[in-house]
Amino acid sequence: MYSFGPIAAGMTLLSAILATFTTLLTPLTGGLATGLAVVALTVVVRLLLVPLGVMQVRAEKTRARIAPRLAEITARHRNDPERLVAEQRRVYGEEGTSPFAGCLPALAQMPVVIALYGVFIGAGGTEDPMLAHTFGGVGLGATMASSADGLLVAPVFAVLVGLIALVAWANRRYLMLPVMRANAAANPGMPQITGPLTYMQYTTVVIAAFVPLAAVLYLLTSTAWALGERLLLRRLLPD
Repeated sequence: MYSFGPIAAGMTLLSAILATFTTLLTPLTGGLATGLAVVALTVVVRLLLVPLGVMQVRAEKTRARIAPRLAEITARHRNDPERLVAEQRRVYGEEGTSPFAGCLPALAQMPVVIALYGVFIGAGGTEDPMLAHTFGGVGLGATMASSADGLLVAPVFAVLVGLIALVAWANRRYLMLPVMRANAAANPGMPQITGPLTYMQYTTVVIAAFVPLAAVLYLLTSTAWALGERLLLRRLLPD
């Protein structure tokens, strides 16, 4: 995968950007510069994705607004799947959106995440000097398991993974659960996500336990930014 032309080109570009950020930050932050360069690059990526974040929140508000209409259509045509799908498409078309509009930011990030992860693990047949740097006394290419001393992991991993867990909790508390309650109120009698499925946000904590430290920094910065962005846009964008 990392030999694929666009991904390989992306890795080369990202490596150059990280090297530039590291050079700029070194006089100010010393040994933390490369790790903070990952954070800075993540912020740049998230800034570029702000328009898609606006689309995501608008789509979320639109789905909430049309939920009663969709519930009525479902109740009326539940025994006629073809008519049901056609009517749902009509409603989405009238609103200028689709059921998948909220997926765009995640999909847009995937090529960047793949290329970044390739840089983090030194893929593509070239050694990235970034992996030789440390952050909080741990190599940026190290994983939480490799940093463990007996049952204790390196403090930097404990702090970062704890912060990722906090972001996941806030995502569930302030983003996921309110939407679920609104959907349940607008669609009484319809199946809802319940129980363990409401804790899907915590998959980021599991991922953080197995990826390199550089990827953990990216994951924390990206998820924290996404949380703050959606909370802000929900307040700013009209219903």
